[in-house]
Amino acid sequence: MAELGRAVQNWTGTDGVLEIYAGEKLVKRFLEIDKLITAMGTNDDLPRPYQFGYGVLDTNLNSQKDPGEQQVYFEFSDYSTPYIFYENPA
Repeated sequence: MAELGRAVQNWTGTDGVLEIYAGEKLVKRFLEIDKLITAMGTNDDLPRPYQFGYGVLDTNLNSQKDPGEQQVYFEFSDYSTPYIFYENPA
């Protein structure tokens, strides 16, 4: 099985945006994401059903890094989390 390298995984550059939805409602947005990483098992080295990364939590959902909004660690399930990950068009 071929492995994806950083060049392919990191198609958003260093300004990716991750939006998390509950139904049709946007509930969380993370800005300035470098890449999303698929978790791997410690002992079996198999992919886990979630991804993680670091990004600025956009608490007011205005698509801008405002004073007080800081970089945080996040995880989300590949199976149950409706999400969109895209390059920031700004």
